[in-house]
Amino acid sequence: MQQNTPKIGLVSLGCAKNLVDSQRLTSVLVAMGYKIENEYSKCDVVVVNTCGFIGPAVEESMQAIGEALNYARKVIVTGCLGARAKLVMDRYPQVAAVYGPGMRATVIRGIVSLVGKPSESDRQNVGASGILLTPPHYAYLKIAEGCRHHCSFCIIPSLRGPLRSRKVDSILKESEDLVRRGVKELLVIAQDSSDYGMDLKNKTSLSSLLRKLGQFKRWVRVHYVYPSDEANRVVDLMAEGLVLPYLDVPFQHVNPTILRAMKRPGNIDKTLRLIENWRAVCPDIAIRSTFIAGFPGETEAQFNELLDFIKEAKLDRVGCFPYSDVEGAAANDYLNPVDEELREHRAALLMETQAKISYEKLEKRVGKEYQVLIDYVSDDGVAVGRSKYESPDIDGVISIPNTKGVEVGDLVKAKIVSHDEHDMEAELVSKTDGAISFIKN
Repeated sequence: MQQNTPKIGLVSLGCAKNLVDSQRLTSVLVAMGYKIENEYSKCDVVVVNTCGFIGPAVEESMQAIGEALNYARKVIVTGCLGARAKLVMDRYPQVAAVYGPGMRATVIRGIVSLVGKPSESDRQNVGASGILLTPPHYAYLKIAEGCRHHCSFCIIPSLRGPLRSRKVDSILKESEDLVRRGVKELLVIAQDSSDYGMDLKNKTSLSSLLRKLGQFKRWVRVHYVYPSDEANRVVDLMAEGLVLPYLDVPFQHVNPTILRAMKRPGNIDKTLRLIENWRAVCPDIAIRSTFIAGFPGETEAQFNELLDFIKEAKLDRVGCFPYSDVEGAAANDYLNPVDEELREHRAALLMETQAKISYEKLEKRVGKEYQVLIDYVSDDGVAVGRSKYESPDIDGVISIPNTKGVEVGDLVKAKIVSHDEHDMEAELVSKTDGAISFIKN
C-alpha cells in the first residue's frame, strides 16, 4: 500500500443500528482503498458517527468530537447528532463538516473533497457482509431503516425517515456471507423489527424472514420487537427452535394514560396477558424490555402501577431510563413535567426492584448447564460469554475460570455455580463441537 494512502479514523457511538451504519461506511472506504487507522494523530480525517437521542448521548457525542479534534487534522461529524448541525458547529466551529444520519454517500464525498481518493491499486474487494466492527463470531443484521411510528418522546422518524425494509434476497445474501466467515450469532435489528416488510411491494414479514434465516443453523436473536400479532408469530418460531428464545420488546410503560400520551398502545392487563401467552407457547423464553420513568405528567400512582407490573411480570432483563427531553419531540411541550431529580429517583427505584427479581431468576439457573458462546478470554484464562438468554453489551455475562485452550468464538458447555443480580459464574463442563442448540442444553 502506498505511503500517501489517506488514513481514516472512525468513532461509532450509540446503538447497534448506528454500529451497522459505521460498518457499512467502513466497508465502502476500504473497498475504495482508504486505510482505516485507530490512532487519531495518524489520521487524515476522523469521522465521528454520533448518537443524539437523549441528553447524555448528546454530551457523550460532543466529548468524542472534542477528543478527536485534539489530535486529528480534520473531523467530520455524522449520525443522529449530525441532524443538529448548528448545535455542533456552535461548540466546535473547527469541525470540517456535519452530516445527518443515513448520508453515507455524502460523508464519502466529504472525505474525498478533504483528502482526495486513494490510487486504483489500493482498492480492495469487500464481501457482501462488509467489514465487521463486532467480534468475528457475532454480527448485527439490520433489516430495515427508519420508522413508521410517531412516539411522542422520539424523533427517529424525522431523523431517519419512514420505514424502509431491505429486500429478503439482500438480507439472505449478507447472512450467507456472514455464516461463511464463521459468524455463529446473527442479531436481527431495526427500529421496529416487527414492522419489517410492511412497506415492500411484495409483502413479507419478520416471521417469514426469520424462518428463512433459520436454515443457516446459527443463533438468531431478534431485537426491538413491538408487542403485536407479529411478535406472537416470532414466539411461535422460538418454540420451534428456529430462533433463540429471547424476546426484546420495548413496553416503555403500562399505565394507559401515559401510554396514550406516549402515542403507544397497551395497558397493564393486556401486557400481562401477552407475557403469559408467550410463556405458555415457549416456556423457555427470556423477555427483555425497556421503560421510561418520569414521563411528563406521570403521577406517583402511575409510577407505582409500573412498579407493580415489574413485580408481577418478573421479566428476565430490564432497562429503565429517566425521561429526557429530546429536541423536536412532541412530549417536550406536555404539561406537568416531572422534576428531573424525581425522574432519576424513579428510574433508580425501578432498577432496584428489577435487581431483586433478576437475582431470584438467576438463582434458578444455578446447577444447570448451558451452551455458552465465548466473547472474551482474559490473560489469566477466564472466559466470558453468554447463553441463549443474554445479548451482547446489554445483558449480563457468564464468567468461566480455568478455561485453558478455550478461544473467543468457541461454544462450550458450562454449569452455573454462582451469580449476583446480573452476572453469573460457571465451571467448564466440556468444549463442544460447535453445534448450535436452542431448546435443549
